Amino acid sequence: MTTEFLHPKGWKPAIGYSNGVAARGRMVFTGGMIGWNAEAEFETDDFVGQTAQALRNIVAVLAETGAGPEHIVRLTWYVTSKAEYLAGLKELGRAYKEIIGRHYPAMALVQVVGLVEDRAKVEIEATAVIPD
Repeated sequence: MTTEFLHPKGWKPAIGYSNGVAARGRMVFTGGMIGWNAEAEFETDDFVGQTAQALRNIVAVLAETGAGPEHIVRLTWYVTSKAEYLAGLKELGRAYKEIIGRHYPAMALVQVVGLVEDRAKVEIEATAVIPD
């Protein structure tokens, strides 16, 4: 196994993410993916809709090097509204599982004042490791 999910003994279970991941192989880094389509156009201003598109964009970039969602070891989320994120958790969970699956890498989420694209509500960076 080239990926190991790290969870210290005695810690409360992490739900929807991992506390840490150890991996070996070829590293792949995405830029910050936002919720627009391949034509750089937003199809929605809905937070969950933009997040789903950003995740699909990550999967598309990873596929260019033969990686898939199962190779993601870290996601960093930048959101313009923590309230929108929390209000959409159930829908976000469904979208995440549909696009990424039941794979929960190490994750961080940060609320920011704004993103470069004014309509963007979320930007997600991914790190993946393809096994040797």
